[in-house]
Amino acid sequence: MTGSRSAPENNGDNLATALRLWRTRLAPDTTGLPTTPGSTRRTSGLRREELALLAGISVDYIVRLEQGRATSPSAQILTALARALRLSDAEHHHLFLLAGQPPPAHDRIEARLTPGLRRLLDQMSGTPIGVYDATWTLITWNPLYAALVGDPAALSARERNILWRHFTGLPDRISHTPEQTARFEAATVADLRAATARYPADPTLRALITDLRRLSPRFADLWASHIVGTHSADTKTVHHPTLGPLTLDCDLLTAPDSDLRLVLLTAAPHTEAAAKLAQLATTPTTAHSAPPPTGQTHCSPPGTPAGGKPAAFAVQAGPNP
Repeated sequence: MTGSRSAPENNGDNLATALRLWRTRLAPDTTGLPTTPGSTRRTSGLRREELALLAGISVDYIVRLEQGRATSPSAQILTALARALRLSDAEHHHLFLLAGQPPPAHDRIEARLTPGLRRLLDQMSGTPIGVYDATWTLITWNPLYAALVGDPAALSARERNILWRHFTGLPDRISHTPEQTARFEAATVADLRAATARYPADPTLRALITDLRRLSPRFADLWASHIVGTHSADTKTVHHPTLGPLTLDCDLLTAPDSDLRLVLLTAAPHTEAAAKLAQLATTPTTAHSAPPPTGQTHCSPPGTPAGGKPAAFAVQAGPNP
């Protein structure tokens, strides 16, 4: 009888192949296991017996995993293997997916800027940029962003959260049409729900959702509906106190293997908005940029609707922060 193989069998084969490759690439002398000087090894990397010893798993189970006969290892087994094989975070994640297990969740949302991302902010001084974490909290910004939408430095952590400002009606300089507001709400509430799946134990995230559900009937309804939204390219109007309205395009850059998002506000060339941005960039009173965050930070942008390295980022549409 012919036919395609079942998904579990294919998953077992893929898991077996990955484990064999990861085992053979690990040099024995880097693991702390005793070695015999001058001895000849017939296989590169670790032996199965050595991996079993490092992971605290029976040799028989290692054999069955590498032969594709054990296709559903537990999360505890996978964690032990990842530690013994010294897998990177990405490989650890991939190991769980191959075994059909949900990848391990992180306890806390991290908001650390890489040197490349910090350089990107420094090099794009002529573009207003704000950096947000997984909760749509502003964690850092460049001077032009602060000069355009208002300096976030004086705001509390909760006041710099996009969803908090929007759903509690805090004032800001940005206005949207009803259609833009609907897109913004769908996208950001969906993002917040996705964050709870990745960071189920983060206390600040849980508190934010609890308070929003209590204080905002609109947020509570959207949360209960399990609304799904996607980010789409959009424009926004910023009402600057001295320059007047600026109509700008909003785009979002996301860093690979990170929940950090960069919101960029740009103007079409040779437009009135472009001239105003250029004027704002040369104003001596331009606000200072935010210091890079250290550790976990929860804060978000003032400019929200009412009610690295450049090559390492993927362009998506902005969520109208």
